[in-house]
Amino acid sequence: MSGLAAAAIAFVQRYQQQSVGLLLYQSVLDTPISQAWLNLLDALCREDSAECLVAYGRWFQALAAQQQTWQSHLLEQILRAENPFSQQAQQQPVQELPPALLEAAQSDLRCLQTMYTCQSSQLSQWVQTVCQVPDAPVVWYLEDEPLADVSFVTLPDWSAGLVELATYYQQRGIGLIGQYRVFRWQGADLVGVPHPDPVQLSELAAYDQPRQQLVQNTEFLLQGSTALHVLLYGSRGSGKSSLVKALVNAYGDRGLRLIQVDKTEMKHLPAIVERVRDRPQKFIIFVDDLSFEDDDDAFKALKVVLEGNVTARAQNVVVYATSNRRHLVREYFADRPRPQDQDDIQAWDTMQEKLSFSDRFGLTLTFEAPDQKTYLAIVRHLAAIAQLAIDDEALARRALQWATRHNGRSGRTARQFIDFLTAELSGAMGHANR
Repeated sequence: MSGLAAAAIAFVQRYQQQSVGLLLYQSVLDTPISQAWLNLLDALCREDSAECLVAYGRWFQALAAQQQTWQSHLLEQILRAENPFSQQAQQQPVQELPPALLEAAQSDLRCLQTMYTCQSSQLSQWVQTVCQVPDAPVVWYLEDEPLADVSFVTLPDWSAGLVELATYYQQRGIGLIGQYRVFRWQGADLVGVPHPDPVQLSELAAYDQPRQQLVQNTEFLLQGSTALHVLLYGSRGSGKSSLVKALVNAYGDRGLRLIQVDKTEMKHLPAIVERVRDRPQKFIIFVDDLSFEDDDDAFKALKVVLEGNVTARAQNVVVYATSNRRHLVREYFADRPRPQDQDDIQAWDTMQEKLSFSDRFGLTLTFEAPDQKTYLAIVRHLAAIAQLAIDDEALARRALQWATRHNGRSGRTARQFIDFLTAELSGAMGHANR
């Protein structure tokens, strides 16, 4: 076996030394890609031919599975890293951080820059030399890989880009919050949603006043002013949920995040608020189709979040809830106090507390069922966005027929009709071109 040249061994050992010398950014090497890279370096250093081929194959597979190069993966992990520097950089200016913390971050950036220079083509050649195979293993690469929008990666010395990196953490967030904009609360933890609903505010027609009020309230939240908790109440299919989801698509770049909480998880609402209280980002806790049964634990948890307790309200969190019912707590005739009942002297007060729960939201927005004129306006708006080639008279006639035969007039019905019509016209166009 022909061993690696001393210069090549020195490069491999340098990469290894930099990887074990990290003080803050050890997490960047905890990923499958990074671990495969370290295993490959170890096999090369020991010049084990069989192990080198296996290690290279696993590293290649890890890169291919994530559709990333080694450089883009390493940079992505740096931008997402949760460590004392990235956490504190979100809360205060870099100049006010402890000098030792800054020195450690700069030292790590220099180490990471060295690892960043490791080229896949060079590793492939080293594996060929160790294994004495006629051809070097295939090099993984991507022709049009998007680059992260940070310029410190182009600096001769990455440590000089500490302020820029800190600014990125402040604007985009770190860890899971930096990776995703939409979350679900599942199993007592946040779970990122990789493919959130792409609905845009520009796609939503009608209901101009409640939409403007909700956007304005969200602007207050983003500006750091006191924003109100909001109840979106009205007919089914009127676009209440779509409006809330569209907000994060419009304002995600400004630090807005959305956490959807199912009713079964609402008992965790106070814990969710504490989880994100100290983050610089702004959070909408989204509860869809809200209603309660009697003595519901979710009722009590939401009451704590809306009204507060001994803990101060988190200024970066609001609750946006949708409901088809004006009174959120289900009321039965048997619940109504009768004059002869003496068990609960304050029975009427108890009932009123249930019925007035929606008043605990600072802002209630009403979405009435659309009349024919409003329904057709929504249809025309969606048809214009879809650029459908159909005259207005035929569009209106078919839209009304669709509403009659399906779920009645609503924004949801209009969307379903336009989706159907888009597919129909596309199919007809494709058939005509054959």
